[in-house]
Amino acid sequence: MAILRLEEIGTVRSPVKTPVETGWAGVVSDLVVESRFAGGLKGIQEFSHVLVVFLMHQAWFDPGSDLVSRPEKREDLPEVGIFAQRARHRPNPIGTSAVKIEAVRGNVVTVRGLDAIDGTPLLDIKPYFPQFDRIESPVVPEWVERLMRGYF
Repeated sequence: MAILRLEEIGTVRSPVKTPVETGWAGVVSDLVVESRFAGGLKGIQEFSHVLVVFLMHQAWFDPGSDLVSRPEKREDLPEVGIFAQRARHRPNPIGTSAVKIEAVRGNVVTVRGLDAIDGTPLLDIKPYFPQFDRIESPVVPEWVERLMRGYF
């Protein structure tokens, strides 16, 4: 087994203080990058979107209830494994989101649509490259369409 070493590069500042399931599309958050990593933001303002990688520090994983479950505990959705859904309670609580950049000021990147609560440890910021990050014709199960209806 490989040794895993992660280092927090900053913190999310968000008006959302406790985890919620929906309503993230309009949330404006700040990615506050530690000063020693601030130089790594050079050029980021030229992109419209970034991929944010973060640690869902208030999530936990209980194999008995989280390994296989209904997304958002909705009875109208099928039971699926944790790796077939985007639930926050995962074996490794790592979150990823593609978000819109609103502004860049010094060591702070202001973004819209990040589904991370205030105080979330920031692990990485990557520029969104459509050539790498966009799939032209993805296939998803029918239940995903029902789950996402009204999400954004």
